[in-house]
Amino acid sequence: MVEQGPQLLAIYEQMCYTSCMANDGELVARFGLPLPPGINQQYATVNGRRVLSRDSRNYKKDVRKSIRRLRAEGVISDALVATLREAYVGLFIDFYFETPHRRDLDGGLKVAQDAICEALGVNDNRVVDVHLIKRIDPLRPRIEVELEAIRNWAFDREYVFLGGEEKGNPPEPQDPAAGRGNGRTG
Repeated sequence: MVEQGPQLLAIYEQMCYTSCMANDGELVARFGLPLPPGINQQYATVNGRRVLSRDSRNYKKDVRKSIRRLRAEGVISDALVATLREAYVGLFIDFYFETPHRRDLDGGLKVAQDAICEALGVNDNRVVDVHLIKRIDPLRPRIEVELEAIRNWAFDREYVFLGGEEKGNPPEPQDPAAGRGNGRTG
């Protein structure tokens, strides 16, 4: 039997990320950063151990400088940073590549996410929503980032975390209806 009317709307609201992430403008920042190195350039093996490559370390340093500048210019507000450190994080990244088929879309995600979170003093385990888009700009390869603090995130109702509050993570809502949505977009 297919659910209809208000019941169906409630299900869609639970599944739609936008219903739990509606924020005011100060909890969102949009900015550009350099294109991260490709997955094959991100790590090196030194004495049998995998470590960040020089390209990745330099990328992280460049992102730190950019984030520092963006904070000084007010593009990334202090209120946003404070909230990111206490709430959850949504990360929306448009990757602008030189060509459509040379790189995978997700190959630069981890190093970009790590660089952004580290520069803001945010634990990247707080990232609960990621959206990636592949675009082409042969003259200006880059990423364009939308960073969002998500105060009212609710995890799936079917799974109840019984371990208590983890260090650095907010407590889970007591009422499953307190936060609408679980981040799934369909």
